[in-house]
Amino acid sequence: MPLATTRRAGLVEQVIDQMRALVASGEWLVGQRIPPEPELVSALGVGRNTVREAVRALAHAGLFEVRQGDGTFVRATSELSGAVHRLCGSELREVLEVRRALEVEGARLAALRRTADDLRRLEKSLAERDAAVAAGDSEQVVTTDTAFHLLLVECAHNPVLTELYRGFTEAVRASVATTFSLQPERQEQVSHTELLDAVRERDPERAAAEAGGFLEEMLHRLGQPEVTDSSA
Repeated sequence: MPLATTRRAGLVEQVIDQMRALVASGEWLVGQRIPPEPELVSALGVGRNTVREAVRALAHAGLFEVRQGDGTFVRATSELSGAVHRLCGSELREVLEVRRALEVEGARLAALRRTADDLRRLEKSLAERDAAVAAGDSEQVVTTDTAFHLLLVECAHNPVLTELYRGFTEAVRASVATTFSLQPERQEQVSHTELLDAVRERDPERAAAEAGGFLEEMLHRLGQPEVTDSSA
């Protein structure tokens, strides 16, 4: 998606919209450095201050990360995802706790509401994930496992829940990568077959239990967090 020269009115908003579209389309990937300021100024036909203001706004929203002396990098695929990523940071426990809240309810609702087409898509997604596990392709495991969980939440047919989870995708992906790296000897044992069976059989309680089981195990391994009582 090429950059287009902007109109005079609402220049900053137009630049923000174009940059947001480039990220959403995959033209600018997460982790990638965006073009330098002079290049953006030339491509957009606006002044440096307009570009700087747009970049500053998207950095504040969590979409970009400005690294002094190194450039500006794409941090997330959406402002919501960036905000969630900024809040969670690298704290695995916090991410797993939020995943548990969203995925357990997503699985429960999916068991109640899934369609025949949903089930076919889930079966295909899980087969791709299991194939990646069998091949020992850790990067593909992370991609396909994250995709399976997102699809499962989508099958709950709750747009608000789905949008919240989509905004959490980068954090989910990071947590999947971390949990797999923490226990490489168990990769082949991590299975979502029982979870899919529960959704197939329209058993919401079993689906919820299966969705939360592995997350509960990981949280248990991490132990209890230290909490400071400020009122003491």
